[in-house]
Amino acid sequence: MKTFARFASLLLAITLFAAASYPQYTWSPELQVKLKGLGSPEISPDGRKVVYTVNEAVMTADKSEFITHLWMANTDGSDNRQITFGDKSATNPKWSPDGSMIAFTSNRKDNRNQIYVLRMTGGEAEQITDGKGAVASFEWSPDGRSFAFTMTDPQTDEEEKNGKARNDFRWVDENVKLARLYLTPLAADAAGKREVKKIGDVGRHVSSFDWSPDGKRIAFAHVKSPVVDFWPTSDISVVDVASGSVSVLAATEAAEASPMFSPNGNFIAASVSDLPVRWAQSNRIAVYPAGGGSPRKMAASFDGQPNLLAWHQDSSGILFTEARGTGTALYDANIDSGTIQMMDNQDAVISSPFAGKDGWYAFVKQTSDSPPEVFVGRQDVMEARRVPNANAEYAKYTVPRTEVVKWKSRDGREIEGLLTYPMGYTPGTKVPLILNIHGGPAGVFNRSYVGGRGAYPLASFAAKGYAVLRPNPRGSSGYGVEFRRANIRDWGGMDYEDLMTGVDHVIAMGVADANRLGIMGWSYGGYMTSMIITKTDRFKAASAGAPVTNLMSFNGTADIPSFIPDYFESEFWDDPAVYSKHSAMFNIKNARTPTLIQHGENDIRVPISQGYELYVALKRRGVPTRMIVLPRQPHGIQEPRLQIATMHSNLDWFEKYIK
Repeated sequence: MKTFARFASLLLAITLFAAASYPQYTWSPELQVKLKGLGSPEISPDGRKVVYTVNEAVMTADKSEFITHLWMANTDGSDNRQITFGDKSATNPKWSPDGSMIAFTSNRKDNRNQIYVLRMTGGEAEQITDGKGAVASFEWSPDGRSFAFTMTDPQTDEEEKNGKARNDFRWVDENVKLARLYLTPLAADAAGKREVKKIGDVGRHVSSFDWSPDGKRIAFAHVKSPVVDFWPTSDISVVDVASGSVSVLAATEAAEASPMFSPNGNFIAASVSDLPVRWAQSNRIAVYPAGGGSPRKMAASFDGQPNLLAWHQDSSGILFTEARGTGTALYDANIDSGTIQMMDNQDAVISSPFAGKDGWYAFVKQTSDSPPEVFVGRQDVMEARRVPNANAEYAKYTVPRTEVVKWKSRDGREIEGLLTYPMGYTPGTKVPLILNIHGGPAGVFNRSYVGGRGAYPLASFAAKGYAVLRPNPRGSSGYGVEFRRANIRDWGGMDYEDLMTGVDHVIAMGVADANRLGIMGWSYGGYMTSMIITKTDRFKAASAGAPVTNLMSFNGTADIPSFIPDYFESEFWDDPAVYSKHSAMFNIKNARTPTLIQHGENDIRVPISQGYELYVALKRRGVPTRMIVLPRQPHGIQEPRLQIATMHSNLDWFEKYIK
C-alpha cells in the first residue's frame, strides 16, 4: 500500500486545458485528423525521464498514413524532444532495468516489427532481432541482459516459393501462424550474432507474458488460435527459463489471461472469466501461488472487466482500472481479504497507465474539452502534472460544450449519455440533433476529446450547428455486468427504446428540433442504425458505418462466428425466427430514411457484404442511398485521407437531408 496509497488523491489534482478563453475556431475534418495520439508513457528507473509515443497523420503526394515515433522529456517538464525519426514507426518503448537504454519495436526493415535498442549515451538505434517473423511484444529480463519476446511464425521456404509462383492456395483454418515465445541476449557474440531460443512451446498462440522478479521463470497466457473468436480458450502456463520445462498454472473452462508476477515472486495474478464464458464479459482477478495450486479470487469489481495495472511493492494488493460510466475508475484489490476498494473515479479517460518503483506513475489523460496529454506523478512527493504538452496547439481552439445527461427508458431503467451542444449554443434554441450510437454492443461512450479523429467529427458537427447525443444504452460497458447483459436476445428491442427515449429527452430539454433528427453509428452502432430505419421514420437521414445488417450471413462470414450465437443463445438453424426478427434485411421493406453506408473493403470483423446487402435493398426499394467503399481498410479507418473522406461524407449527407 505504501507505493500507491495516494495515487487517487494525486490524480484529482491534474490541471486541465482551459480552452474557453480563446476565440471560437471553425472545426473541420482536416483539423481533427491532425490531433496527435499519445501512448505508452514509461518513466526511467531513476524517475528523471519519461518516454512516450506520438502518433500523427503524415500526408504527402504519395503517402497517407499514421506514423508513431518516440519522444522523451524530463519528468519536471523540460527538454521535451523527439528521439526516433524516419518514415517507419517506432512503438512500445521500454527502459532497461538500469535506465541506460530504451528498447522499442519498429518495422523499419522489411516492414516487419523487430526489437531495437537506443542507448542514452547517444548513437543510432541497434537492431537486436532479425527474424523472418514479426515481433509482437517483448520485455527486458530483470537483469537487463536479454529479452523475452513473441514472434509470429514466418512463411516456410516452400511457402515463399509458392507465393512467388502464384501457387499460394490455402486451406481455411489450417496452417494457422502462431505467435510463440523466444529469448535472445542483448549482447552479440564475437561474430555479431545473437542466438534466438524458442521456449515454452505448447503448440498454442502466446497472447501475453511476464517475467518472474528473479528472471528464472516466465508466466504466459496462450490461446488455441490467434483468431479473436478463440479468446475463451485462454490458459496460463509457466516456463522455467533454464530448463525449458513447462508447468500448467491455469487451464479450466474459464478464460484465464494477463498473468502478472508479484514483486516477491510468490504469486501470479490473472484476469479470469466467470462461467459460462460470455462475450458480454464478466471477469475477476484471481491470485495463484506461483508454484501452482488453487487460486484466491477477489470480489467482483463494479464493471466486471478489471484491467490489471500493477502490484503494490509489498505484494499485498493489486491496482486495476475499469470504465465507470463515462469516466475511468481506479481500484485496489486487497489480497488477504479479497476485497476491492475504489480509490478514484475520474470524469475523464485515463489510458496507458504505468506504475513504476519508488512511487512513480504516468498515464495519458483526455476529457471532452481537453486533448490527450501525458501526465506524471510520484506518491507523497509531487502532484501529477502534464509533461510534454504534445497537443498544445489545440488549446487555442474553442470546443463545444459536452455534458452528461440521464433519462428514464420505457421500462424505467436509467440511461446515461453525453450531449454535445452546437458551438456557441444559445439556451432555449432548438437545433438539429444527431443520435450517435457506439459499437460493441459492449462499447461505451466516454469523455474523450470531441476534437479527435474518427468517422464522426463531433467538433465539426457542432461548428455546423448540430447537437450530438451519444447514449450508453443497455448492453454498454461501464455500468456493471447485469447492465451489459441486459440486451441478450434483444438487440434492437429495449436498447432501441433506450435510444428513442434519449432523443425524446433532448427534445423535452428544448434543445433538439423534433423535425430535424439524424442518426449514425459504426459496427453495432451501424447495426442499430440499420434496424432503426426499419422501425421509425422520425429521422431525416441516417449513416450506417460497417453495419451488421443480416445476423445469419454475418455469422457465416465474420471472424467471430461464436459471437452472435452467444448473444442470441442459439444457432440460426435452431432458431431462425430470432435471427430474422433482429436483422434489418428481413424488415427492410419498412425503411424510407435516406441512408449513407460506409465500409472498409478489407473488414473481416463485419465483412463488406453486410454493407452491400443494405445498399442493394435500399436501392431496389427506391430509398435515397449512397455507399462509400474504403479500400484497404479493416474494421476501423487507418489512413488519414480516408478518415477525412469519411468525415466529410457524413457532414455532407446530414447537411443535404437535415439542414
